[in-house]
Amino acid sequence: MLFSKKILLWYEQNKRELPWRKTVDPYKIWLSEIILQQTRVAQGTPYYEEFVYNFPTVFDLANATEEKVLKLWQGLGYYSRARNLHAAAKMVVENYNGIFPNNYKELLKLKGVGDYTASAIASICFNELTAVVDGNVYRVLARYFGIDKPINSSEGISYFKQLATDVMNQGNIRDYNQGIMEFGALQCAPKKPQCNSCPLQDSCLAFKDGSIQKLPVKINKTKVTKRYFNYVVPIIKSSNHIKTILSKRTKKGIWFNLWEFPLHESKKELAEGEIQKVLFELFGAKNFSKVYTYNNTPIVHKLSHQYLYTRFWIVETEESLTNEILISELDKYPVPVLIADFIKAFKF
Repeated sequence: MLFSKKILLWYEQNKRELPWRKTVDPYKIWLSEIILQQTRVAQGTPYYEEFVYNFPTVFDLANATEEKVLKLWQGLGYYSRARNLHAAAKMVVENYNGIFPNNYKELLKLKGVGDYTASAIASICFNELTAVVDGNVYRVLARYFGIDKPINSSEGISYFKQLATDVMNQGNIRDYNQGIMEFGALQCAPKKPQCNSCPLQDSCLAFKDGSIQKLPVKINKTKVTKRYFNYVVPIIKSSNHIKTILSKRTKKGIWFNLWEFPLHESKKELAEGEIQKVLFELFGAKNFSKVYTYNNTPIVHKLSHQYLYTRFWIVETEESLTNEILISELDKYPVPVLIADFIKAFKF
């Protein structure tokens, strides 16, 4: 039996019931694909449902504030995806009258839509014969055909795209593309593939030569940078309310346009005695009745290329500070998950 037919048969018998599989609406398929980039299905599904509930149409998403979009995205990480999502919705409304492009080439023009996403939407929604290649597909093809070309090299990307095109099922591209991705997620998993029950086992080259765990090959290009974040969390006590301070990150980089407590980034971990200088730099000659560290050991927050060694410093005062907000309104602001976790754990 051909490779593609085995994938289709497996998919028919094993596919998960997922909300975006009940539709071929390109808006909803696009939403699901953007959300699921670098995100597990179990984590991404509730976000997908929240987005569909809050923004039933592309017009609703395009007309939303960026702040609301970022708030709904909070916790998914890689926030540029959310900003691109918002920008692409506006493009669909402004350039296509709210109707999604119905082919691969036009879909590629949308902000944040690359080869994989354009191929997925075009094939699932419009039956266009274009092969998808994501992490799952790379893994299945590399193992089955025994290919050791690096999947993140120019040569590898081109080679696997052509191979995926050569072996795709042209009679049912919609289910085939979903099937090979599902197969990679469930059957040919990264660390614990189910080789003993795999319908492709008898012709899988990696299984035959014992190279399952060595494939696919990826060049390690990531250089991890250590950064030292010191968040100062003001507790401003007035006669009627307790307030704090949040400010928006406006510089390009991590967490662009998200909110955070006043931040001092140091070259190394701060000693207890150094915080007074930081307070003067941030707030000037203000009086703080109490200053203490929330966590003596830094919280290590790992991003794709950066490790953030983070401490939260609590400072109490009865003096007014700039950009105060009520503690009761903290949950209205989109914040990085590092900040969200602190807010949840700290008893204001």
